[in-house]
Amino acid sequence: MQAETAPLTFDIKPSANCLPEQDRLKAFENLGFGTLFSDHMAVIRWSADKGWHAAEVTARAPFPIDPASSVMHYAQEIFEGMKAYRTADGRAVLFRPEENARRFNESARRMAMPELPEALFLEAVEQLVRADAKWIPAAEGSSLYLRPFMFASETFLGVRPSKEYIFCVIASPVGPYFKGGAKPVSIWVSQDYTRAASGGTGAAKCGGNYAASLVAQAEAYAKGCDQVVFLDAAEHKWVEELGGMNVFFVMADGSIVTPPLGGTILPGITRKSLIALAREEGITVDEKPYSFDEWKADAASGRLKEAFACGTAAVVAAIGTVKYPQGEFQIGGGETGPVTTRLRDALVGIQRGQTDDAHGWLKVLEGV
Repeated sequence: MQAETAPLTFDIKPSANCLPEQDRLKAFENLGFGTLFSDHMAVIRWSADKGWHAAEVTARAPFPIDPASSVMHYAQEIFEGMKAYRTADGRAVLFRPEENARRFNESARRMAMPELPEALFLEAVEQLVRADAKWIPAAEGSSLYLRPFMFASETFLGVRPSKEYIFCVIASPVGPYFKGGAKPVSIWVSQDYTRAASGGTGAAKCGGNYAASLVAQAEAYAKGCDQVVFLDAAEHKWVEELGGMNVFFVMADGSIVTPPLGGTILPGITRKSLIALAREEGITVDEKPYSFDEWKADAASGRLKEAFACGTAAVVAAIGTVKYPQGEFQIGGGETGPVTTRLRDALVGIQRGQTDDAHGWLKVLEGV
C-alpha cells in the first residue's frame, strides 16, 4: 500500500545516558558483528488514519510490545542492511542508500505493508548517523552497520494486514562479518531445505526468509562450514544463493556467472554493484542458471577458477571449499583468486573513498 504523508520534521531527543567515551573506545578495540549498539535510534510510526507521523531520534530503548501485536503472530516484518563509513579524509559516507530505500519499499509491497517515502527513509538514516557520528569506527575493515526495519504493531488476532506499524533505524559498529577476516569460507550445500519458491517471498528482505534458513545454517555449522547455499525449490538442481549472500562463479575464459533474479533470490545491492564494476573491466557477466552438478564438474575440470559470495555485511568473501552429503571439493586450491580480490578491492575502494566514485554511489553527509 502506498503511504500518504505530510512532510515530517524529526524531533531530536538526545540520550541522557550515552555510553562513556572511554568505554566506547575500548569496545572499538575488538569489534565483532552485531553485538554493540550506538546510543540512539530513529523512529517513525504509521497508522491507517494518520499515515506516517511522530518522527523522532531518541535514546535507543526497548519497544513496549503487546502480546497480541500482529508481528508476533503473522510476521509482518521487513528490514534492510547498509553501512556508514569514515573515509581516510574524515568524511562520513553512505553507499548507495537510495537502493536500500527502493528495495525496502519493494519488500513492503510484497508483505502488504505501507511504503515509506524514499526521502523519509533516507532522512531517518541520515538523522541517526548524525546523532551517533562518533560511533562510526575508522579502522580498516570496520564500519557503522545500519539496520532500518519495520514491523506490524497493531494489537489484534486475525489474518489481515496490520493497521499500525513502527519503522526504526538502529546502528551497530562492526568489524569483519566472518571470524578470521577475509580468508576463503567453506560452504555446505543444503539438499533437504530450500530458501524460497516461485511466488514466495524470496525477493523480499523479510525476517521469515532468514528464520526458515536457520535450520540449514545450523546443519552447515555442524558440518564444519561457515555458510549454507540453497538450491531451487522446484528441481533441487539450480544454485540460488547463500543464507544471507548472493553467489558468483569465475570461469577459466574470464567470464563470470551468477544466478538470475526472478523472485526467489534477493536482489543484492552489493551484487548489483559488482556486476557493474566487472562489466566496466570488460568482464562478461552472465546472469543465468548454474546447476550444482555443473559447479562440481567445472571445479574438477578447472573450468571454474574462483567462486565468491557477496552482501552488505560480508562485502565479498571467496568460497574455498564446498561440502555436500556425498563429499567435498575445493575451488582454486582453496585460496582467494585474483578476480575476487580485484573486484573486492574496487568496491571497497569506492566505499572507503580511496578511489574515484565515478558512479556517484557515495552519499557524503556534510558536517558529520
